[in-house]
Amino acid sequence: MNDPAKSNPAALRLKIHGMECAEEIATLRHEVGREVGDAARLSFDLLDGTMSVSGTVEPDAIVRAVARTGMSAEVVPGDVASGREKAGEANHSRDVSTLLSGAFLILGFSAHALIAGGVGEAVGNEGLGHHHTVPIVVMASYLVSILLGVRFVLPKAWFAARRLRPDMNLLMTVAVLGAIILGEWFEAATVAFLFALSLTLEAWSVGRARRAVAALLTLTPPTARVCTARGEESLPIELVAVGSRVVVRPGERLPLDGVVAAGVSAVNQAPITGESLPVVKETGGAVFAGSINGDGALEIVTTKPANDTTLARIIRMVRDAQSKRASAEQWVEHFARIYTPAVMVLALGFFLLPPLLGMGTWALWSYRALVLLVIACPCALVISTPVSIVAALASAARAGVLIKGGVFMELPAKLKAIAFDKTGTITQGRLEVASVVALGGHSEREVVERAAALEQRSTHPLAQAIVAFANAQGIVAAPADDLTLIAGKGATGSIGGRSFWVGSHRYLEERGQEEAVVHAALERMAADGHTVVVVGNERHVCGLIALKDAPRPGAPGVLAALRQAGVGHLVLLTGDNRGTADAIRDALQFDEVQAELLPEDKVRAIEQLVERYGSVAMVGDGVNDAPAMARATLGIAMGAAGSDAAIETADIALMSDDLARLPWLIAHSRRTVAIIRQNISFALLVKTTFVVLAFVGRATLW
Repeated sequence: MNDPAKSNPAALRLKIHGMECAEEIATLRHEVGREVGDAARLSFDLLDGTMSVSGTVEPDAIVRAVARTGMSAEVVPGDVASGREKAGEANHSRDVSTLLSGAFLILGFSAHALIAGGVGEAVGNEGLGHHHTVPIVVMASYLVSILLGVRFVLPKAWFAARRLRPDMNLLMTVAVLGAIILGEWFEAATVAFLFALSLTLEAWSVGRARRAVAALLTLTPPTARVCTARGEESLPIELVAVGSRVVVRPGERLPLDGVVAAGVSAVNQAPITGESLPVVKETGGAVFAGSINGDGALEIVTTKPANDTTLARIIRMVRDAQSKRASAEQWVEHFARIYTPAVMVLALGFFLLPPLLGMGTWALWSYRALVLLVIACPCALVISTPVSIVAALASAARAGVLIKGGVFMELPAKLKAIAFDKTGTITQGRLEVASVVALGGHSEREVVERAAALEQRSTHPLAQAIVAFANAQGIVAAPADDLTLIAGKGATGSIGGRSFWVGSHRYLEERGQEEAVVHAALERMAADGHTVVVVGNERHVCGLIALKDAPRPGAPGVLAALRQAGVGHLVLLTGDNRGTADAIRDALQFDEVQAELLPEDKVRAIEQLVERYGSVAMVGDGVNDAPAMARATLGIAMGAAGSDAAIETADIALMSDDLARLPWLIAHSRRTVAIIRQNISFALLVKTTFVVLAFVGRATLW
């Protein structure tokens, strides 16, 4: 979500008291949208109970607009901590009102039963439209119960009535007033209490999801032990500058992202990456805030401020994710908008038609119409989806899977095909030089030296493997002059005043320098599963460097689990040569392999897969594969921890390099979708049942 409060320094952020569900957000969007002229300027955080307004606005006017809806607002200055405390106070007040409403209901019922001589007499003929005299003390007790029950409902009901926008608050208020007019005091008090109880439970369920996200905040300690000129000082993490030296003792949580400057320790990164085993960290190793230090003491140099650590970004994205609503949420909201007015019309029909047709008394059918109004309350439908989605997002984040929104929560359950990048995704991404073949009168040392000079400044895994091999062999190669990188193909440059190039088999063909003996050697190496880098100059090919990257140890099991989960087509997309790609295909049993692809070729391959299978995921490193991931139905980044670009690029980011998270993700998505469907189905079943019972006179208001 592009939260105005974050993207625009001038944005106004307000704490909204009384905003607990999507229907209230819709009310605010309509009323406040009219005030600011464009509802698109509004964004909502249901978990924090806040609303943000972008652009220049008058705060008092916004507060008044919110007040017209029956809710209240206050400006939040910077952080929402105080807002959270006051939200807790408001919820406590509602809990007390609900509890007292129930107490006075029981008190009135007990007194009535005592006075009337039995429970049956206390209830009497209520529900049939034939009320009897209720003692004044009982009536007073029921009235107090009603007022406490509708205390937080009446302002919203009044707004809905004035705007002719019927909602659940208006429905309940009409039902309670109608019962009082009919003399059904017990029914009126019971409905008021049960509705207040339902709102309390709804607030509790939203609060539970809120606490699930807030639990992520507790993963980082509030202070850090910083090395200063005066020794070690404990400072709030918000005050620790980037580049500070921080001491982390054994067993403590890391307060900030950083790089190890001294010490060795096994660090549990499960809160960030979901990895089950600790990772040994030594000098130069990257560490993340929220990780748990093992038995060794560490000194780290911080690399990010507290509000921009990997964990902080995860928390921010989990919160923002709720604005990207799942299709189920959108369907429920649309259904509720139609459903509530439709049932009101049906209730009016219940009230008018049967008496006019001589099928019963006005009192009888007015009571049944009130029953139908109670049934019309869309609370269960409206809350059935968003709370499930938010809980699923938070639990996924704790498992090291960052999902960018409800819309992406549902997609893994529908995947028909998954495309994988090769290097660093299916393979371990640790390429090693397997062999060097010298040609054209050059020595192996010269071939490696030329390649290393051209690859010195490249970040590509192939280039880094060649440079590492050269260093291990004691070959010192200064960077080439006039270096030019050719995306997806290779590089050219000047070494000692002479022009040299390094690149793929495809690039060799494009240059028109391929000879029969070179072609045969390339085909042979590729057939053995090697990736081959060609080194040449303007006159001929100087040599070939073969590199090999082994598949991840758990890859075969993961692909088998994906097939078992119902993903019918697994594809390997790689820029490597055909022979290497075929070797990986044979080892891991991919259904399809496309090799020697440039970035734009991968995009076209994904487009074709989407046309054939509809719902397709692309799994890559989140940077080089960004265009293909963007074109896929779902983009999944591997090993995103520590990579800002990967976290930002993908729809879903696997924070660790664990392929096994993919089958888990699909299962998690399907569980979430199943729970949502159960919630919706149960809510509709209950409502349908009671509509029938209301028509035949078997349902009472309470």
